[in-house]
Amino acid sequence: MRKVIGVGAPIVDLLARVPEAFLAGVPGEKGGMLMVSPEEQRALVESLPEPPARAPGGAAANTIAALAKLGLPVAFVGKVGGDADGNYYLDAFAACGGDTSRFKRAPESHTARCLSMITPDAARTMRTDLGASLLLRPEELGPADFAGCAHAFIEGYLLFNPPLAEAALRAAKEAGCTVSLDMGSFEIVRAFRDTLPGLLDRYVDAVFANEDEAREFIGRDDPAAALDAFSAHCGTVAVKLGAEGAWVRDRGETVRVAPEPVDRAVDSTGAGDCWAAGFLYGWLQGWPPARCGELASLLGAETVRCLGAQPDADGWARIHARIGHS
Repeated sequence: MRKVIGVGAPIVDLLARVPEAFLAGVPGEKGGMLMVSPEEQRALVESLPEPPARAPGGAAANTIAALAKLGLPVAFVGKVGGDADGNYYLDAFAACGGDTSRFKRAPESHTARCLSMITPDAARTMRTDLGASLLLRPEELGPADFAGCAHAFIEGYLLFNPPLAEAALRAAKEAGCTVSLDMGSFEIVRAFRDTLPGLLDRYVDAVFANEDEAREFIGRDDPAAALDAFSAHCGTVAVKLGAEGAWVRDRGETVRVAPEPVDRAVDSTGAGDCWAAGFLYGWLQGWPPARCGELASLLGAETVRCLGAQPDADGWARIHARIGHS
């Protein structure tokens, strides 16, 4: 199978468990993502009850890393800094089997970081400093970056830079890729609600949204109606409902996906990203939507069982056993 390539911000995740009361002193809404300056992020890190753990992250990169763990060849386009975090990120991506040759570097800048504050209910509230990832320019992307790839997975956070997002989408399509887009956060949908339909019409084959993003897209809490609204623009749509499962529509067939039971949720960081990986793994191989959704739910459930944006070793063993890998 030809490669699956991700496009987005390579981000080092700083994972911190915090009490609910800690968020009272953090500007912005719980459960979302806001951009912050390096200084603001540093102040938050210094105020944490305990030092955070470090892990490679970024929305599209989480999905692509999970696809690599599922056995697909993968690559990534994004920009890291010339710092130790940048070296750490590239080493981690290579270690999971990824092709690092399409990464860009900004020697004068620092690698992006996301502070993910995880409350006891397993919700994560993210404050992100995009660092070097902001320095990726539209003119740096072209069809050559997508050569040899069958599918491009684009993260919604790219929409904060509309010319860059359009350049990535256009280059992927010119290279012959099918394209999927994850909405990323409700703040993104809120900011770009007027321009999203046009982008979906022109470039996107499959779209992923969680319940908050779906609500922002149509202006009310109605996942089935959101499925219809997205389907007006894309042939494949998934509206993820967390512990309630998901709605999926693929080429006219609508399926309600049951959730995979989770005895104890630890951290929801990356759960939606890994859900998308499970779905894409099946979708790219022509599985029916119900089977794609079943694997997606399994990956999402295994991700919330542990700290960080990927299932742990035991979780991957259960996933591979379910799909017949050794």
